[in-house]
Amino acid sequence: MSPDLWTFATTLYARPGVEAACLELQAAGADVCLLLCGLWLDSRGVAHDAEREAQLRRIAEPWQQEVVKPLRALRQRWREAAAHDSALSGLRERVKQLELEAEREQLGRLQRLSAGWSAPAGSHQLAWLSSLTDDSPATHAALQYLYSMSSALQAEL
Repeated sequence: MSPDLWTFATTLYARPGVEAACLELQAAGADVCLLLCGLWLDSRGVAHDAEREAQLRRIAEPWQQEVVKPLRALRQRWREAAAHDSALSGLRERVKQLELEAEREQLGRLQRLSAGWSAPAGSHQLAWLSSLTDDSPATHAALQYLYSMSSALQAEL
């Protein structure tokens, strides 16, 4: 049985090299929560469908733009100054926790949307991950690494 999306995402993220791959993809403009959802759907064998992808994007994109990205931008802007100001450092940590809570909420919304999506027998594919990002030469290695780590995690479950 596949774990819930949050458990899948945090377990995968804790694996060696996954955080670096996710940050590389994020720097290239990817919504990592959406990618993790795609990996989760792939791991569950849920067949990719353009309408389902559009539904996921309608949930993810506004949340990323209006909630996650502003928190991340604030946290990143404070990085240097917080190294020299303990009060700001504490506030930055609180913003970091809010950012994580916002990502958890986004993953929860994506899971609730996709909860009833069935998986054809024997289906396991890279279709979701491929469709949710630009597989450019610059990000190809990171995407392949995420997929291989996701596959390894699924084999353990």
